[in-house]
Amino acid sequence: MPVSLRLTSSVCYLICWPRTRYDMRTFLLILLLTALPVVECLAVTIDVYTGEVPVESKDTKQRNQALPRALGHVLRKMSGLRSFADYPLVEPALGVAPDILVSFYYQNVEAALADGSVSQELRLVAKFSANAVDEMARTLELPLWPVDRQSIEIWVVVDDGLDRRILPVEFAYAWQSMAEAAVQRGMPVDWPVPDIDGNYSVDAQLLWGGYTEDLGISPGKGVMILAARREGPEWGVRSNLAYGNQSWTWRVQDIDLQAALNESLQQAVDQVAVSNTIAASDMGAWMHDLTVTGLRNADDYRRCLSYLQGLGVVTGVTIISAQPGRATFRLQLSALPRYLEEALLGGQFLGFDETERLYFLSP
Repeated sequence: MPVSLRLTSSVCYLICWPRTRYDMRTFLLILLLTALPVVECLAVTIDVYTGEVPVESKDTKQRNQALPRALGHVLRKMSGLRSFADYPLVEPALGVAPDILVSFYYQNVEAALADGSVSQELRLVAKFSANAVDEMARTLELPLWPVDRQSIEIWVVVDDGLDRRILPVEFAYAWQSMAEAAVQRGMPVDWPVPDIDGNYSVDAQLLWGGYTEDLGISPGKGVMILAARREGPEWGVRSNLAYGNQSWTWRVQDIDLQAALNESLQQAVDQVAVSNTIAASDMGAWMHDLTVTGLRNADDYRRCLSYLQGLGVVTGVTIISAQPGRATFRLQLSALPRYLEEALLGGQFLGFDETERLYFLSP
């Protein structure tokens, strides 16, 4: 869904606190960060079958012209690809969009600009048939980025030549733009929020070093540090990204800070998607039995079953045996079993006992 600055119930709660506890900069930053998408540490399931694109009006001609672009957005979120330059058959295939459309609506999206003004954009939001989109992706041999995705926590520290600050409020428009770009790519992100005095749990000087391991991020959650500094007429942005068991570092330069940050975000999604996508050659139909221990009651059994059913690589689950404390599930998979193992080890719901070679329900 698009990102816009709206007053939510949590923001209203902040407004009701005594205003004397905040200076205006702190208040505005908390307001912005509360309006950005917030995700849990556990995997977030992305709706890849809904695409959205800007349109000039709501008339039928405009809608029909926009539907192929909306379907292209769906396929980009599903595959993790930034473009289809290496898949020339995708563009002509998008013409089927009107035939597989399930529903649509329009929404107005507001975006903050660097000069403090707000832009308005009308968007078509279109949902397509899941079965038809899945078949299209298989036919086009697109990679598959499973829909259960871990979030990335984004920290930005800016050096303006005078001092180094974390998420300075004067660049709020840039943070909103980055959040919107992540949503468009299907990448869940969240943002650190300052305390009531406007302070963060991490010192800006330490953050500048880019040591992601020092942030104490929970297992199964990624973290990205962007260090931005004015370098003559340009901004230089150094990115340090840790996701799963991998890490990357790169630099981007641009005369415009927002453009440099957005490109850094796009490259982060590129890295995460490539490292987590399933190759078309690895897709198919497999059966896999999985035993889980540590199940204390009926609620644990139900939670475990629901968790397994929600994994992107799992298409069906049945219980083939159950006894006090443990159960064996038979999973129908859409890709090789190793992708299931990667999904299980990347989350926090199940742990793995190396000695017993069994999964167990995490406390």
